[in-house]
Amino acid sequence: MKLRIWTTLFSLTLAQFAWGQTSGNSKLVNTEGTAPETSANGYTVIGATPKQEALVRAQIQVMQPDVYPLRVLFVPHWKYIETARIFQLHVPAGYTSAMFTHLPSRSVFIDSDRYVSDDSLGYWVAHELGHLAANSTRESDADKAAGEYRKRLKDAHKPDAH
Repeated sequence: MKLRIWTTLFSLTLAQFAWGQTSGNSKLVNTEGTAPETSANGYTVIGATPKQEALVRAQIQVMQPDVYPLRVLFVPHWKYIETARIFQLHVPAGYTSAMFTHLPSRSVFIDSDRYVSDDSLGYWVAHELGHLAANSTRESDADKAAGEYRKRLKDAHKPDAH
């Protein structure tokens, strides 16, 4: 079972670099020859637009989580659904899922087709980082850990009182 999960994760990561569809950018080859940028804390953002990547990196930096993800993957809806199925994601009754965390690989998957707004991205990334901090799949544990991260985001948006 573990081999199948790791094989799937590797395949999905590889597919990010190999898929033939483009979103308005017809440049098929990266002329700079660089791999996705890794942050100072060791995580990689894959599949995001430059704006989304800058935003998620800035939000994670402000949140200063106890445990950083190894990778944050923005994937199209079909790939998100397939990955959630393969990892046997359990969504509690009454919930919908626009992102999830795979704890063994410390990967956060974001459904890029259901990406709503910059503010909601920070709110829900805090929740996913809460799963990592609590090392738990329980939603209540993640929300408890996410509270401090959300507070840091909120405080960062407050204007200085000088």
